[in-house]
Amino acid sequence: MSGIRIAVFGAGAWGTALAQAFSASHQVSLWGRDRLHLGELARTRENHRYLPGVALHEALAFEPDFDTAARDADLHLVVTPLSGLRDTVRRLHRLQPGTPLLWACKGFEAGSGRLPHEIIAEERGDAATCGVLTGPSFAAEVARGLPAAVTLAAHDAGFARHWVGVLHQPRLRIYANTDLVGCETGGAVKNVMAIAAGVADGMGFGLNARAALITRGLAEIARLAQALGGRSETLMGLAGMGDLILTCTGDLSRNRRVGLALAAGKTLDDILRELGHVAEGVSTAREVVRLAHRHGVEMPICEAIDALLHHGLNARSAVERLLARDPREE
Repeated sequence: MSGIRIAVFGAGAWGTALAQAFSASHQVSLWGRDRLHLGELARTRENHRYLPGVALHEALAFEPDFDTAARDADLHLVVTPLSGLRDTVRRLHRLQPGTPLLWACKGFEAGSGRLPHEIIAEERGDAATCGVLTGPSFAAEVARGLPAAVTLAAHDAGFARHWVGVLHQPRLRIYANTDLVGCETGGAVKNVMAIAAGVADGMGFGLNARAALITRGLAEIARLAQALGGRSETLMGLAGMGDLILTCTGDLSRNRRVGLALAAGKTLDDILRELGHVAEGVSTAREVVRLAHRHGVEMPICEAIDALLHHGLNARSAVERLLARDPREE
């Protein structure tokens, strides 16, 4: 086996899918918080909980000990939910300071409103050897080897280009970018828009309404990204428009399924319990609205979804609030 040694932290659907994708060319070890679950993966060569039916690569190793997984790796790839990013990076920095780091977490940190790269900077203080992997990519398809394209964004252009060259796969195409803020904002807010798309679809509003929602949703994302220091053109690429379209229209989208269930009258607690996965858009909606207010950015779709999720508004009232708005110039 040639290639580098990659330690992937997070044995959920996306962590397992990325570990699978890179195992063909590199020495990959996968760590997960649940030792019993990780032992099952090693024994059955299948992640029954998150990726049923996908046979895992014979070269993929499973490491239940965090320290062992971290040591001697050439690259740390963190694929935990966003809520676990800070603690994971803190532990990695204590064990292996300076090891190149990528993350594939999306959202704004609950309470602080921090983007992932801001969390990294607080815990690690070294932005030159870090970057995000983001873009339109359902884990189940990547794990099965179906073609996909994603973005690797880093403040340092040389770092981004280097790791694109190392990690690029024939069926997982990776493109370099230096707009961390734009890429992360697109990856975070698209989950809120996917909940909105699920609500609209669940209420039978049709394809015209979905197209309008996606288009106006992209405008909201671009406004926030620019207010936070990102570039509007980034949102026209994979990390913006690409990820938004996939998450708002694909049946594998967890956040879209949350919206569909809300439109059907289910409670949020019941929806999340039945889902069995993290739907980042639920917590992200609250933080997006707070940031929008702080920066004076108009985000009516996100405000309606936040009210629906966290302030007792029902689905029909949320939609009526949006439709009753005065017309604007596009």
